[in-house]
Amino acid sequence: MSKKSGCLIALLIFALVVSVGLNLGLFIAKLDGAALHSTAQPKKRLSEVTLEAAKNPTADKIVHLNLEGVISSMEMGGLFGEAMPSVESLKHSLEQAVADKNVKAIVLRINSPGGEVTASDIIYNAVKTAAKVKPVVVYMDAMAASGGYYVACGATKIVASETTLTASIGVIIETMNYSELFGKVGLSMATFTSGAFKDSLSGARPMREDEKAYVQNLVMQMYDRFLGIVSAARGVPKETLKSTVADGRVVTGREALAAKLVDQIGYVEDAYALARELGKAADAAVVKYRHEVSLFDAFGLASAKTAQPARVQFDVSSGLLPKLQPGVPYYLPAHYAH
Repeated sequence: MSKKSGCLIALLIFALVVSVGLNLGLFIAKLDGAALHSTAQPKKRLSEVTLEAAKNPTADKIVHLNLEGVISSMEMGGLFGEAMPSVESLKHSLEQAVADKNVKAIVLRINSPGGEVTASDIIYNAVKTAAKVKPVVVYMDAMAASGGYYVACGATKIVASETTLTASIGVIIETMNYSELFGKVGLSMATFTSGAFKDSLSGARPMREDEKAYVQNLVMQMYDRFLGIVSAARGVPKETLKSTVADGRVVTGREALAAKLVDQIGYVEDAYALARELGKAADAAVVKYRHEVSLFDAFGLASAKTAQPARVQFDVSSGLLPKLQPGVPYYLPAHYAH
């Protein structure tokens, strides 16, 4: 047998092995999916990575968690789901930290301009729930504005850097109106609705005055809730907030301290020190949770959604931030909405 023939046979055998392996993986994934439909699966325990070793031999730990980027309820499966933690994964991390008797406190690093109103509120509630059991210290990185600050209000204490941009206490809803453009190009839109407000925020026609009042009322209801949460968390009257920093402005960490929006100025190491103090664990190690990603997880094969994978679209023309949806309320600085 020639050398060339031997190489060809080896290549065919390799291809066969790979094919069998992939088909076996798909078969197992389908079985997992069927199991998920029939019975609830326990949440996968997160592994730990040590960021700072214990100062003296002890089992005490401080858990470091991250809230990074625009806060969204969007779920991404597979590899992206692990790279971009969702609302549910952050809740899972908080629950594991609370349940672990060796975890004495939690440090939540926030680097976010805010995001969706409901997603921000869900995370805020999860942080507040955890803080009732164990101290939660928020460390504000470059930005913890609007929804990012909303989440921070659930913590026991807040540490901000001198250069952190925070506050932006407010709500924004935007839409685009292109009715005049329709007139210029000879287009029109026929819309059939069941009520006068069903097509509010439609860009195909000018907005009526009663619609403007209706949408503004929605915004003010959400703003009033935001204001109430800040007031209760920081011990500052709502009227005082309204007349000072709660008008949508972004402030620095130092200005936030003067306005009683944060507890101290410092770096993440200061947040660790404060967490050790509050958790009465002076020698505690600092650990970070890590999601273990298998080959099947990476490609979304071990999910109940295998048969109908979610379609993910990226618009590279609009930059790296997610495109905001018209008509959706956000806790975001205004410049993030454009």
